[in-house]
Amino acid sequence: MVFVPAHFGEWLQGLVLDEGRVQAVALVTLPCPQRGVRALKLGNGKLRITQTRPVLSLDQVAQMLRELGLPDAGEFALELDFPPGGGAGMSTAALVAVARAAGGLEEKIARACLAVEGASDPLMLKAPDGVLWASRSGRSLGSLPAPPKALVVGGFWGSHQCTDAQDQDFAPIADLVADWARAPGLRRAAAIGSESALRTMQTRGPQGDPTPMLVRDLGALGWVRAHTGSARGLIFAPDATPDLTALVEAGFTDVLSFVTGRRR
Repeated sequence: MVFVPAHFGEWLQGLVLDEGRVQAVALVTLPCPQRGVRALKLGNGKLRITQTRPVLSLDQVAQMLRELGLPDAGEFALELDFPPGGGAGMSTAALVAVARAAGGLEEKIARACLAVEGASDPLMLKAPDGVLWASRSGRSLGSLPAPPKALVVGGFWGSHQCTDAQDQDFAPIADLVADWARAPGLRRAAAIGSESALRTMQTRGPQGDPTPMLVRDLGALGWVRAHTGSARGLIFAPDATPDLTALVEAGFTDVLSFVTGRRR
């Protein structure tokens, strides 16, 4: 059994200047170590796939295997912890899980994911939250300090939305990336995440998001979101014990809490 951890939105995401002064969509992901996608290769023979939630087509699985230089054959079973389109990286995690279950070479996985999806999350990396990731080109734009350890309390609010690889409608975040590169403490990191989430809400919507109000009501340090998708999270100190019922009352689904980050 292969397990690929999910992410739960992003600490920050938006437009930065890439090589040649071209605008690129870049992000710092927010890992969710306890949830993700599990994959098992059940046998060889004709290509088949079973999934607890529909996330990959048979054609996508076949292309992924071919991109890795493997036969497009075998029977795979996928178990997803989060809904596709929620902004938790289920499609990328599923592709990575299939690749590893099939025995694909690690150094080929990122490029293969990009070829299949047109945009990918950095979930194939050992430390996915330690880079500024260009999702539309499937590569790192540079290393960044690990995020501080934090408790995230969240769930899904609003409509799910799958990533469109051609979508460039994001707010500029070069200033936030520069701030993040200074290895901020938790309070400042939460403020950066909140600002990125707010810019995306103003640029992309949806309006009426209750998460900023929950920050105030529950005494959170800040909030994060899937910049495409419905995942929303409140940021607390790792030892906090917030009441999750307020999120359910606000309309959140699949409410959970988890600890993320690698820096004290």
